[in-house]
Amino acid sequence: MTRGAMLLPVGLPLLFGALMMLGGAPLMMVAVVGAVVAVAIVTQPLRGLLLFALLAPAVPWMKAGPLPLPEALLVLTWAGVAIQWLGGRLPAWPRGRPERLLGWLALWALVPMVAGQLRPEGVGIGPLNWARWVLNLSPVFLLPLLVRDERTRDRLMLALLLGFAGLLVIALGFFAISRDPTRMTAFLATLRYPNPEVIKDIFYADPGRMPSPWIHPNSTGAAMLLAAPLGVFYAVVNQGWRRWLGAFVFVAGTGGIVFSGSRGALLCLGVFVAWLAWRKTPYAGRGLVLAILLAVSLLLVYPPAQKRFASLFSSNDVSTGVRFDEYTHFPGNALRYPLGLGFKAETPASSPEKGVYGISNLWLNYWFKLGLPGMLLFIAVTLAWWREVRLTGDFRHVGPHNALRIATTGTVLAALGTGFIDHYFSFTQVLISLFWLILAMGLMLARTSQPASIATAKPLTNRPGSRPVNCP
Repeated sequence: MTRGAMLLPVGLPLLFGALMMLGGAPLMMVAVVGAVVAVAIVTQPLRGLLLFALLAPAVPWMKAGPLPLPEALLVLTWAGVAIQWLGGRLPAWPRGRPERLLGWLALWALVPMVAGQLRPEGVGIGPLNWARWVLNLSPVFLLPLLVRDERTRDRLMLALLLGFAGLLVIALGFFAISRDPTRMTAFLATLRYPNPEVIKDIFYADPGRMPSPWIHPNSTGAAMLLAAPLGVFYAVVNQGWRRWLGAFVFVAGTGGIVFSGSRGALLCLGVFVAWLAWRKTPYAGRGLVLAILLAVSLLLVYPPAQKRFASLFSSNDVSTGVRFDEYTHFPGNALRYPLGLGFKAETPASSPEKGVYGISNLWLNYWFKLGLPGMLLFIAVTLAWWREVRLTGDFRHVGPHNALRIATTGTVLAALGTGFIDHYFSFTQVLISLFWLILAMGLMLARTSQPASIATAKPLTNRPGSRPVNCP
């Protein structure tokens, strides 16, 4: 027995005894559970990735020490990966072109991080914020290291859908019980969400929009936009309760987007379904009609959503006016921060009364934060991703493998589509980690040995009792 193993039976009782004296039984129990989970993840890092996929959609900013719980899970997962590397039990580091370019983007971000530290703006810790941002990019590298067979991939997809279902149950459940945002604020306080006063101000700024654990209504819409396309295809390729899970995520996700008042998310979801109909995907035409009817029905019964979407056609809409002002002032931002704003300060939200203008655009926000090279590297990453995942032919014959390819590709395209009017998939912690996770899943599916053309795929016969999904 090693010296460390001999000390363990003595050290653990002393540690937990000290916790009992300092914080009582509750703190000790939390410490015990946390230690058990940490050991389980470090010894089997796949567990950490699965837990991340399960919890990140539902409770993105629940605190676990100094970090949100999903980010803490990623840290523990990488610790387990490092241990497995030392033991020679992992494959080689992924070296695809998208991964290489993303690595260069993370390295370039060190330059604006250092430049931002030398400016007076902001009070954050630049190196720490940069490390957290890189951590949120890391699912692109974790996936090929830990997910090496179809069964594991299916477990990850199931965990992700269950996480989104949890988000929808929480958000729609609180919204159905009461429109008072105080209930959601109190619930998030029990999860140790930071800045409760700021959360309360956001919820009360427009109480007609559905509150959720993602706090800002547009972030809520963005998260649900990631959920809905995955849900509908998960329902198509599965039977039994899994089909009902996918259907619930799609239908409830569509409703959640309407109640959140996120116009960009609803528009991009519509474009996604229209894209499927254009590519002749089975049932997409009927799905487009169903989605339109569902959205219209919800708008008819919910006056705040009517007001929100009617503002799209108003010349006096404040949100639209602010966006035009942002584009007008963006050249000044670019000249003021030629190397980007960096990580010491958050990309500022627009405050016209203070003369401060952010930018509600995914690509220009990369420029604002990381300078022009950062934006160009992000564009290079997405183009390299598209070259690997783009689908040839039409989608008349959809097999189980190709269905998930369509789902992940379409989800990322829909998320990028919101980038023309919002910036949430650029630097919003945890939300971007889900974006990069789904992007990595699409890459993994595209790289497996399957038919090069969607049109040559075999019909759905992967489960007992399933029937082919073909056009009539």
